[in-house]
Amino acid sequence: RLTGKQVRLPLAGRLIPVIADAYVDPAFGSGCLKITPAHDFNDYEIGQRHHLPLINIFTPRATLADTVPERFRGLERFEARRRVLAELEAAGLVERVEPHKLVVPRGDRSGAVLEPYLTDQWYVKIAPLAAPAIAAVEAGRTRFVPESWARTYFEWMRNIRDWCVSRQLWWGHRIPAWYDADGNIYVGRDEAEVRARHRLEPGLPLRQDEDVLDTWFSSALWPFSTLGWPEATPELERFYPGSVLVTGFDIIFFWVARMMMMGLKFMGEVPFSDVYITGLIRDEHGDKMSKSRGNVIDPLDIVDGITLDELIAKRTTGLMQPQLAPAIERATRRQYPDGIAPHGTDALRFTFAALASPNRDIRFDLARVGGYRNFCNKLWNAARFVTLTLGEAAPPAGESVELSVADRWIRARFGRMLAAVESAFRDYRFDYAATALYEFAWYDFCDWYLELTKPLLQAETVSAAAKGGTRRTLAQVLEALQRALHPLMPFITEEIWQRVAPLAGASGETVMLEPYPAAADFPPDEEAEREVAWIQGVILGVREIRGRMNISPGRRIPVLLKDASGEDRALSTRHRAWLERLAGLESITLLGAGERAPPSAPALVGSLTVLVPLAGLIDAAAEAARLGKLLAKAQSDLAKARERLANEDFVRGAPAEVVARERERVAELERTAKELSSLLEIVRKLLPP
Repeated sequence: RLTGKQVRLPLAGRLIPVIADAYVDPAFGSGCLKITPAHDFNDYEIGQRHHLPLINIFTPRATLADTVPERFRGLERFEARRRVLAELEAAGLVERVEPHKLVVPRGDRSGAVLEPYLTDQWYVKIAPLAAPAIAAVEAGRTRFVPESWARTYFEWMRNIRDWCVSRQLWWGHRIPAWYDADGNIYVGRDEAEVRARHRLEPGLPLRQDEDVLDTWFSSALWPFSTLGWPEATPELERFYPGSVLVTGFDIIFFWVARMMMMGLKFMGEVPFSDVYITGLIRDEHGDKMSKSRGNVIDPLDIVDGITLDELIAKRTTGLMQPQLAPAIERATRRQYPDGIAPHGTDALRFTFAALASPNRDIRFDLARVGGYRNFCNKLWNAARFVTLTLGEAAPPAGESVELSVADRWIRARFGRMLAAVESAFRDYRFDYAATALYEFAWYDFCDWYLELTKPLLQAETVSAAAKGGTRRTLAQVLEALQRALHPLMPFITEEIWQRVAPLAGASGETVMLEPYPAAADFPPDEEAEREVAWIQGVILGVREIRGRMNISPGRRIPVLLKDASGEDRALSTRHRAWLERLAGLESITLLGAGERAPPSAPALVGSLTVLVPLAGLIDAAAEAARLGKLLAKAQSDLAKARERLANEDFVRGAPAEVVARERERVAELERTAKELSSLLEIVRKLLPP
């Protein structure tokens, strides 16, 4: 009924149209909305849809301009609002006042309230640039890793608007536009080109636009401008396009998309084939790191260490909100009572690689860095063992050597690890690569292979050729391991490589220039892997029995092998030295078919049963009492867990993951109770009648 009519604006006396628009919520307030297209983003959109005039009421200093009634001109904005309200009330035009919460934008440095303000700006007509950039990703010329981020790219690019590229800042690439006294605009690379192109008189005064280009406009040129463009330099020819861009998801549109557009526009080719998007690093609680929260950690403080007082000073200096300093200090004292110990660069780098999953958020935990610092120590100690074992001279290249099953096994395991790392690097799964390297170095090489070499190298009965094979394998695998680890841990691997490379017959100035080890140079050896897996199974079975029955690791114990196959018998004979040394055995006895064993603790290795006779190894009465207490507790916990699952309210009301965990706990308690009951029965047979 009212749409299309006009009403008179109070105080100004100007006629304004009544319009209808879907943006207005009829249920909010009066259901009517007075809009200001020049001073509100949503109102601007409404104004564009209805072709309304844009009336700017502010001066650049946020005082009222000449477009308002004379009595308000020159007033500071907040004073003007007070006077407008007072005049409306005096005229009886205020029906009611209601409280309303809204977001008020403020400058992050000044805290001043910001006002939307129309100005003349420079724009780039963006649609013609966006279309080829969209097509390039659709065609696979550039791919996102993880692939899901391509959807974010497409969402921005398919809904893109013209790009405002001018900024009112002091620093940046200045807008290449000049004005004469009549306001005519001339664009060129410099003033001389402008004058020449437009045939301007030498004496005509020109003023260059004071605005600078948007930072992201300048950054969009980075892939080729840094290589000498627009000149056809050798660097540009060699390095454009690049292979991979590593960046964060928060600047996919601001930077990645714009580099794509500029690269295609000026170079005719995408700037990179892969875009690897990292997650956002958060603290161990999942909160975003920010100075105002006081939870930011300087990587250099992790590398070099920092005292508590220095850390507090660092976190509380220069805060935008100084009143937060006491809370930040309390939190810092609670979290780092002794400051931060030095962890070294390699440990921090390896931590970042291990955390680099496809997740949007990455929780950073300093304890992980501590764990990888221990890994560095483990690697260093392993290198010391190898260099002390081999001495300073490399094994003669022409020396005839014989590889033991352990030598063949570690070479095959190293090859498998390299294949996994190569695959992980291809897929940008740095976490998988770090895990594969860590597990090989720590478990296969340090925990197993180094221990397996000791009986070989120390035994007088082992041939010189076999010892030579082990020495050569020690040197070659450790040297190649440094090359494999080097991209993630450059400093310690360089130091170790300089010492180990000569022992492996390698020469070179630095590990940085050496080729990455290839899986093909360390082929699979299924027979060796199967044999060593058997050895490991027996040793781990004996160690498990020691732990369950509280038998000292240093005490040598007898072992019985029950239900041994022909292969089990052959392996137990062939590898007796390793079993006795690494499992701490005084004897290994094979039980015949149907032969009964004394009361023993068992462990299964495939179809083979490893038995440790308990007589004389334990205090039967004390062990029976200990096992009885453990069994009673397991049974009590099991009964409570079963009762909880029997409660229908719990099963219906608790989160599904909580119920699933409780069911897993019941299954684990059932296994524990069964195992304890079996052990208790065995121990009771040792008690006197």
